[in-house]
Amino acid sequence: MLSGHPKRDSRPGLKSLRMTRTLRKNMVVTVEPGIYFNPALIEKAVNDPSLSKYLRTEEIDRFRTFGGVRLEDDIVITSDGYENLTRVPRNVADVEQVMAGAAWDSTP
Repeated sequence: MLSGHPKRDSRPGLKSLRMTRTLRKNMVVTVEPGIYFNPALIEKAVNDPSLSKYLRTEEIDRFRTFGGVRLEDDIVITSDGYENLTRVPRNVADVEQVMAGAAWDSTP
């Protein structure tokens, strides 16, 4: 085990975390929030009564062929938090404009 890597937690929701390191000042890490529509996992959940009661399948069906989306941030850990180093559009309108070819001012 590498220094700074605690033992992985085996509990649901924690066992799949990509990083369990203790964050220290000046470390740079990537934050990767996203949502993915995996057909096999969706089907498994829809067919499981203990899970399907929490799902709005009519809404999920709208996105089944979408795939997913993720907007990553590279951050540097500071003494009192973090600084986001990523300069990309964040709202739907800005993302769509850039995807259509508009210029993006990435200055902080």
